[in-house]
Amino acid sequence: MHVNAHLDVDVIALEQDDVVTVLLELQAPPAPVTAAPRAAHTIVVVLDRSGSMSGPRLFAAKSALVSLIDRLDPTDKLGVVVFDNTAQVVLPTRPLADHGKASAKAAVHAIETGGNTDLSSGYLRALQEAKGAAGESGATIVLLSDGHANAGITDPASLKKLAGDSYGHGVTTSTIGIGLGYDEQVLVGLTEGGQGNHSFAEQPEAAATALAGEVEGLLSKNVQAANLLVRMGPDISTINVLNDLPSTAAPDGVLIELGDFYADETRRLVLAIEVPGRASLGVAQVAELVFTYVELPGLVQHTVTVPLSVNVLPGDEAAGRVRKPEVEREKLLLTVQQAKRESEEALRAGDPMAAGQILGAAASMLATVPMPDDSVLEEMDWFRQSIDNLADRDDSYNLKRSMASRSARSRGSRDKRRGGEM
Repeated sequence: MHVNAHLDVDVIALEQDDVVTVLLELQAPPAPVTAAPRAAHTIVVVLDRSGSMSGPRLFAAKSALVSLIDRLDPTDKLGVVVFDNTAQVVLPTRPLADHGKASAKAAVHAIETGGNTDLSSGYLRALQEAKGAAGESGATIVLLSDGHANAGITDPASLKKLAGDSYGHGVTTSTIGIGLGYDEQVLVGLTEGGQGNHSFAEQPEAAATALAGEVEGLLSKNVQAANLLVRMGPDISTINVLNDLPSTAAPDGVLIELGDFYADETRRLVLAIEVPGRASLGVAQVAELVFTYVELPGLVQHTVTVPLSVNVLPGDEAAGRVRKPEVEREKLLLTVQQAKRESEEALRAGDPMAAGQILGAAASMLATVPMPDDSVLEEMDWFRQSIDNLADRDDSYNLKRSMASRSARSRGSRDKRRGGEM
């Protein structure tokens, strides 16, 4: 695992309170050059088969499942759960060799549409399957739905907590929303709690592409259970995590859950450390970063420790410091994610004009960035298109597109397989 830490400034003024921002770049190891054996994976697909899925949507989902079966090794475990007003296990979660590819495909082809949308019953049944079959490398649930949960547990916060508790037991949750009728708050909540990805697939073919991308990433996973402990230096009392990631207070700092990484995947995290005025000159440690992860397929745990220090100088000498532009760019990229959230709230309140003003202000902020990199340029294009979409597309489309983008960006992911608009 490659870890780089960049401070926006490495000097602070004597006896002056300050805020030091840290950009942390994490990159997973590359895929093996040779065809080395990979760890067997456990994947449970949860498919909405309510009445609204009939026709092209169900056909595309079933075709994607058949393609998934072709991608798996005999030792990979596969389960398929379908739900409408009740949940049903179509394929119990066990090694593909036990099912046989032909039998597994026949079971998928036989899936037909049913009634209402009790999403929680399907998800809870999938959790039973995943927890019962997961090995040391855990399990991944991928849920596809096109409708609002209208039975069972429907509260997004409750489902997010359920997914978070399950992640603590080695189960990752990803979701794919199909069309414009699904509840984006429920599906995004599941992925935020379950440390997975959310994709918005307006068309049935895009849902198949999203599932293929999710599986591609899963099969190349080589880091799991990654977390970052930020230990506070002397006199440091506040560390803010700018990314939207699960974090909890630890005895000596903050523990941030990062989940799993795919081969070559890169993520960026930004931390803001409030540094009280220092009474003496010289080098002062403000934090220590302890990155822990398990490498696959050997299930070997690694720990990487990176100390963060600044130089305390007299005020006149520190006055000429210049903040590093790469750190400022990443901080701004995370700031505009909050603008997306605020525009979503305006759309839910039925005020697209206010949403447009919020998006326009964010686009103007991005336009001020000197020497923008690809990430900034992509976000600028996203905001411009979003402003145009307010006039051309309905609120449901704009909400779903925004939440999918924000969910991926706020994690700091730079891998296009990690969710977003398809």
